[in-house]
Amino acid sequence: MLVPHHPSMLIAPQNTSAENHDNMEGQKQLHHFDESLMPNQSNIPSQFIWPDHEKPCLTPPELHIPPIDLKAFLSGDPQAVSAICAEANEACKKHGFFLVVNHGVDRKLIAQAHKLIDDFFCMQLSQKQKAQRKIGEHCGYANSFMGRFSSKLPWKETLSFHYSADKSSKSVEDYFLNVMGEDFRKFGSVFQEYCEAMSKLSLGIMELLGMTLGVGRECFRDFFEGNESVMRLNYYPPCQKPELALGTGPHCDPTSLTILHQDQVEGLQVFVDGRWYSVAPKEDAFVVNIGDTFMALSNGLFKSCMHRAVVNNKIVRKSLAFFLCPNRDKVVTPPEDLISNENPRTYPDFTWPSLLEFTQKHYRSDTETLDAFSRWLLEKNN
Repeated sequence: MLVPHHPSMLIAPQNTSAENHDNMEGQKQLHHFDESLMPNQSNIPSQFIWPDHEKPCLTPPELHIPPIDLKAFLSGDPQAVSAICAEANEACKKHGFFLVVNHGVDRKLIAQAHKLIDDFFCMQLSQKQKAQRKIGEHCGYANSFMGRFSSKLPWKETLSFHYSADKSSKSVEDYFLNVMGEDFRKFGSVFQEYCEAMSKLSLGIMELLGMTLGVGRECFRDFFEGNESVMRLNYYPPCQKPELALGTGPHCDPTSLTILHQDQVEGLQVFVDGRWYSVAPKEDAFVVNIGDTFMALSNGLFKSCMHRAVVNNKIVRKSLAFFLCPNRDKVVTPPEDLISNENPRTYPDFTWPSLLEFTQKHYRSDTETLDAFSRWLLEKNN
């Protein structure tokens, strides 16, 4: 039976040293929640306080990003396709963020998924820990990046799980049943359907990106047809000192494409032209951004942009993030049409698991991830 609980507060262990920024030896450091301290605590633990140069701006200007009408693009109307590709091209070359509207995803399904975020994260900690993320893994339940970092911690809880586009597999349903038990059959069913909808949506977006880059609709769609992706549920509790903490620190996504649905609480910020901008929530739109893997696939033409999430002191913020990833055996290499004397080859060939290993075990993702990964890969191969 699901046991409801109160939204919780982040409490860090007292013996964690801020100097131990990277805990690569695999020592387990739990940063857990204790809701009983929430009403009375006026300060937050030092492990969750970010340096002055990274502290959030709580009233940034809004980033105006184009709403891409996917239905109009998929209609094949030449004028609509040309105009939409021009908008996508400008956004992807500048910062890699755009909105998708008329996406065809059932609103009831989105609402169900958001409701289940509440149901999961409001349970007792002991129940959530059935899905505890293991050291060195990127899926499971976590309320900070356990075992790796002991400073600049994110003020959030997450639940991440794999999705496979293999039609013979029900990977999400199986995950909830195997890890959480029979009471979570509905969770598995809803999020299996949600991931299938995200996979379908991502393939439509890949058609758009292929047309925008001039390599045709099928090029990237075919590449991601059998994707092995990751779904993440984000839950950001209220924070007494939102001006000191971050829900998610500044980073670039190492994956190929992120499709995000926000609730109606602001929090997403994007770093463009040397300053932070907010991305306002829109109930009928998904926020899409280019990740490092697709930046490599486009030979650096489309940008993977730094972004973060801020928190507030009044209300929980929730979001659904689908991270599109290629099949583990696919080699990430740009189409020949994107390589020229003016735009020579930028990154070496790689597979997604090797970049994932690098970001999970050796490097904290930032704007230099691909360059650092390229150097690491060349050294490793030599």
